[in-house]
Amino acid sequence: MLSPHELATLMLVRNAPDQLDLARTELETLRDRQLISLEPSAGEARRPTLTAAGVSLLDAAARLARRLYRETCPRADEHFAY
Repeated sequence: MLSPHELATLMLVRNAPDQLDLARTELETLRDRQLISLEPSAGEARRPTLTAAGVSLLDAAARLARRLYRETCPRADEHFAY
């Protein structure tokens, strides 16, 4: 199970990888769990990228969040574009 910090870091890897501090301890955990890889970028330092498992985990979390929101909020379908 991921900690809240690890999950947040995984989201940052997806949405803002260039803004991450590569010294974050969460990155090592995510790499050990094969959710991210650290790829060399052209002329730059290594850049974290999601693996297929990382993408799958975030997609599943998003589906769960949408389902829970729909179940608990009236008119929830108006807030989600499909």
